[in-house]
Amino acid sequence: MKSTSVILEEAKSAKSVLCSLDTKTKNEILLKMADSLIENCDEILKENAKDLERAKGTISDVMLDRLALSEERIKGMADGIRQVAALPDPVGEVLDRVERPSGIVVEKTAVPMGVVAIIYESRPNVTSDAAALALKSGNVCVLRGGKEAFLSADAIVRAMRKGITSMGLPETLINLVQDTTRQSANELMNAVGYVDLLIPRGGAGLIKACTENAKVPCIQTGTGICHIYIDESADIEKALNIVENAKTSRPSVCNACEVIVVNEKIANEFLPRLKTRLVENRIEKGLIPVELRLDEKASGIIDGTLAGENDFDTEFLDYILAVRTVSDVSEAVSHISAHSTGHSEAIVTENEENAKIFTMSVDSAAVYVNASTRFTDGGEFGLGCEMGISTQKLHARGPMGLKELTTYKFIIKGNGQIR
Repeated sequence: MKSTSVILEEAKSAKSVLCSLDTKTKNEILLKMADSLIENCDEILKENAKDLERAKGTISDVMLDRLALSEERIKGMADGIRQVAALPDPVGEVLDRVERPSGIVVEKTAVPMGVVAIIYESRPNVTSDAAALALKSGNVCVLRGGKEAFLSADAIVRAMRKGITSMGLPETLINLVQDTTRQSANELMNAVGYVDLLIPRGGAGLIKACTENAKVPCIQTGTGICHIYIDESADIEKALNIVENAKTSRPSVCNACEVIVVNEKIANEFLPRLKTRLVENRIEKGLIPVELRLDEKASGIIDGTLAGENDFDTEFLDYILAVRTVSDVSEAVSHISAHSTGHSEAIVTENEENAKIFTMSVDSAAVYVNASTRFTDGGEFGLGCEMGISTQKLHARGPMGLKELTTYKFIIKGNGQIR
């Protein structure tokens, strides 16, 4: 097993190779990587089956779904890489240009970060997404997945490396940490001089550990206590469709809705229909029903579990939805401000003034009017696949695509000027 320190040395050495590649070459590499995923599909599925077998009984069924791969999902991963290849290359873009009285020309120019390390958990598709985005933006990546998905990630990286080496380039443009213990995560957090940017992508515990302990620059990502506010003027059928999608289409992801905030003037009509849609209808269809955790007013309208002390501060990642009632949009904003993680929030309303109050007052990376929070995704935003969802405000916010993986430097051109 190659040590993490050796992997970091190799990644640092590969920076100069990747920086020298033009857009055409990078795109050719990406297309080779995508083709290689398809060509090695059977091997990837074989290793994924081993991961799934080991994980059974240790993680929930919802999390098992996150871990599982199929031919269709691998094809989707390959398509994601091809989409990245088709995107404009941000490297070398002149962001600003000014000619000074001295005659010097100052160009603020986008450049790669260098080595980008990603610590993530049990989603194998993150392996290919992160590798593709890093390579296109000129960054060498160091991937550190969770132990539950290690065999899957290793097979995916081996396949992508075949695409790289077929171009006569070093496989160390993409790197996978072999050690899945906390030791390797700590090494990445402390890899000053080797890691230029660290991106943790996973649960609250992982993100907190990285942001509190990392000595290298770190992006806070991912934890999503996402809210949907049902305004008194909401179209109820529209609201039901949005909440159902945001909660049940894939409850294990960070853009799934965890809390709905319902205006009390519409609650008597909306909540019984919500219970029918999310509980009774799903049982009839043989689907997992949603457990509704209700505040006191909501529990007086429909049956459900009385919300506990922590239910409005929990990212359930499961078929559980907390329900809070409020008197108006201002109280809804106050509740969201007190409990949100700054990821994604939505309002369902037919009142333009309330929509404006909500969008201007809610301080999250993505704020929706009459749409599901499930759209917070690099692909849905036209960025290709994403490196993660940044919930902080400096450097990057929201889905992190190619541009968010670059920094800039000033390139100054003169003709013998001295100061």
